[in-house]
Amino acid sequence: MYYICIVNDIIKTTITHLIALVALFTMPACAQAQSDMEKIYNFKALSNKGKEVDFAQYEGKVLMIVNTASKCGFTPQYDGLEALYQKYKDQGLVIIGFPCDQFAHQEPGSNEEIAEFCRLNHGVTFPLMAKVDVNGANAEPIFEYLKAQAPTEEYKGLKGKATRTMLKGISKSVEKDSDILWNFTKFLISRDGSKVLRYAPVTEPEDIEKDIKGLL
Repeated sequence: MYYICIVNDIIKTTITHLIALVALFTMPACAQAQSDMEKIYNFKALSNKGKEVDFAQYEGKVLMIVNTASKCGFTPQYDGLEALYQKYKDQGLVIIGFPCDQFAHQEPGSNEEIAEFCRLNHGVTFPLMAKVDVNGANAEPIFEYLKAQAPTEEYKGLKGKATRTMLKGISKSVEKDSDILWNFTKFLISRDGSKVLRYAPVTEPEDIEKDIKGLL
């Protein structure tokens, strides 16, 4: 009986060690998989020509993702975005516009009409995607991810805070604190996808240049 107990203890100890070893070698892989899933490179979306775009191709680039509109008070920001794109695209900056019609019906056109407007009026050459929702049940998954990574944005000064209050009051699609309040909310993503910065619609593209240079 004594020897049987010793054998049982040895078996139990061996099993415990085996379990620990399995956990040791599998946990990093699981953690890595989870880390990968938390980055933007796992997402796909449709271009304004209806072709699937795999965001894995942008790994190693600095990304700026913007929800845009053609009939908004912030629409002139297209000029600033294009200027940044031209200045830094050779250094690794990619700007991607996602037209959205959720805010006061300020993007009513088709994907083709939107692209033509941007080209003729603002000389846009950076990629444009198909029109999407950014809030609510039909929100584009990329924006759900971005909002989760960067749930708040800064509005500076009394005027900025008053603007935030106004936008929140008139944005009918806003349900959560992290939801996008209006057109031209900007998300800046680092080269490895680990850092996501968010900027309010009132933030001019040129005001983000310092942060872009810091990530390039």
